Amino acid sequence: MTAAPRPGAFVRRTVATVATTTTILALSLIGTAPASAADRTTFDGSKPTWAISANDAGTPAADTSIEGEIYLPLRDAKGAEALATAVSTPTSPLYRHPVSPTQWIDKFAPTPAASAAVVKYLISQGVTITAVPKSREYVVFRGTADQLDKIFGADLHSYNYGGRKLIAPSVAPSVPASIGSLISGVSIDQSRMLTHPDNKKQGAIASATTPQVLKKAAVLPTPPVLAPCSSYYQQNSVTYPAAYGKTVFPTIACGYTPSQLRSAYGLAGLSKSHIDGSGQTVAIIDAYASPTIVSDVNTYSAAEGEPGLKAGQYKQIVPSFSAFKDQAACQEPSGWQTEQTLDVESVHGIAPGAGILYVGGYNCGGGLDVAMSTIVDNKLANIVSNSYSDATEALPQNTLSGENNLYMQAAAEGIGLYFSSGDDGDLTDLGEPAQPTFPASDPFVTGVGGTSIGVDQKGALAFETGWGDQLDQVVAATDGTLSYVDPLPGSIFGGGAGGGSSSVFKEPAYQKGVVPNSLAKGSRVEPDIASLADPYTGFVIGFSPITNDTTLATGPFANATYGGTSLASPLTAGQIAIVQQATHSTIGFANPTLYRLNQISPNSFRDVKHASIALAYQSHVSGHNFLVTLDQDSSLKTTNGFDEVTGLGGLTYGLLTLLAQGKH
Repeated sequence: MTAAPRPGAFVRRTVATVATTTTILALSLIGTAPASAADRTTFDGSKPTWAISANDAGTPAADTSIEGEIYLPLRDAKGAEALATAVSTPTSPLYRHPVSPTQWIDKFAPTPAASAAVVKYLISQGVTITAVPKSREYVVFRGTADQLDKIFGADLHSYNYGGRKLIAPSVAPSVPASIGSLISGVSIDQSRMLTHPDNKKQGAIASATTPQVLKKAAVLPTPPVLAPCSSYYQQNSVTYPAAYGKTVFPTIACGYTPSQLRSAYGLAGLSKSHIDGSGQTVAIIDAYASPTIVSDVNTYSAAEGEPGLKAGQYKQIVPSFSAFKDQAACQEPSGWQTEQTLDVESVHGIAPGAGILYVGGYNCGGGLDVAMSTIVDNKLANIVSNSYSDATEALPQNTLSGENNLYMQAAAEGIGLYFSSGDDGDLTDLGEPAQPTFPASDPFVTGVGGTSIGVDQKGALAFETGWGDQLDQVVAATDGTLSYVDPLPGSIFGGGAGGGSSSVFKEPAYQKGVVPNSLAKGSRVEPDIASLADPYTGFVIGFSPITNDTTLATGPFANATYGGTSLASPLTAGQIAIVQQATHSTIGFANPTLYRLNQISPNSFRDVKHASIALAYQSHVSGHNFLVTLDQDSSLKTTNGFDEVTGLGGLTYGLLTLLAQGKH
């Protein structure tokens, strides 16, 4: 395992020897002409680990537009880390005494002079400045591949990584030493464009378009089995071939409604006391913006018998459509519309009285940082739900450190950041080494894992287990005999909560003594908590889908059922809003208190355990039948107590009350 740096640390190396004639010639060939290497500062931590010759796909076109980001060091990184920790730690005298954005910026942020010098240098090199936040922690800019080669001497290449071709430096970027002393990191690779929403549509995997299903369906007929979805657990059931000692299986959920989830999570009775999140604001960050979000939420709410958005209850800070960037790389506005809808409708469903502030990024890279800074630099909310991840932890160290500084700022200001843990388990199904996802693995955010649930006819929680779906197709022989295509539980992975031990962050103090050493091994482990994420026991949403990403034209309003840890994060944020209202308190960065409460009162958590449950599913697209076996999350296992699928477990109202009141 890679040695873990201190959060907020950065790697920088000033070359101390004069370059040889060969080196100078090589640099000149890639468009740089420094007098000597000693005149430049090199950022070794800015080159991705995947930018290697084995993945090399050639040089990009000289005029390719590339977004870059320069990170500036905090004036007192150790002090900033200590403050963020103290403000969030129950045993500290500074516990829940956050500083204001102005106080934090005045004490820790890079100086105005340093920021101005970096901006001036970039402008002098001909690139366009996109954004500089109030905190001056970074500068986002854009230039061509040719320009960035000349500025940073990075010899940009395209590389095959993550199923795409991504541009990255083939050698560590460098800048003149005169400006290098003001910089902690340089990001000019395109790995940030892998950032994606962590949602899963019900049936998106097991459909007629799934290659392995098509191959098998071509030789084995679909059995004539009708498996209608259920409005509540065990409403409908079907007979499938014997599995796990059973032949009759409940069907999947059609999609639970807001009232069902409030009931299952023990929040239904609070409305009588007007405890519904009123007076609280949940901020939501995603890329781009849905053109129909308000009308969609109100149409959906009316159909579900829920209150619509009151005047001023929903606000948004979003770029104009003309300012959207990198749409194709970032999965288009349509790809993020379902995410925004899921986030907003689930927060409103759990906490119908809470204010919602949506801040949209102009892309899925630097735009998300700008959205985060907009909230944190102005403290526009103290609960922030972030339903996206950077695919892996394989970001350059300089980028990880720069992002970590932003999260430390939020913690010091008493802002709780909730990040989805991901939807692909340990990532091995994507061909990656087993690992968690960033930012959920950062020690200053709360990583939210996923569960599968059953809500019975009375609205009670019938079961809850870890989210990890493994599907096996049901087929019929010529004599009508039914069987499964593969040995149980099947070969089709339908998604599962992300998690695991970090390779870049050390084990934070709050996890010691709670997370088993067999999992931690000295490293940060995520997730921290969990909520509903399984699309086959998912949440129904309603929206008018974007049909043209060029014009943002939309189609007719329709319902769909979604899950993913993109659902778990806003559901958790909504619960936090309810408890802050009920207790007249602000929780802030919750992890140190959550783990402390687990040590004192572990029964306060809803421990999510392994359950042998399988559901029947018939695809409305292909008509194929599947047995969905739950709690099969790649190498991640749900166990008693803390685990890598659900963390400490599910939040309960009693636990949240203790959390908010600071009783530890």
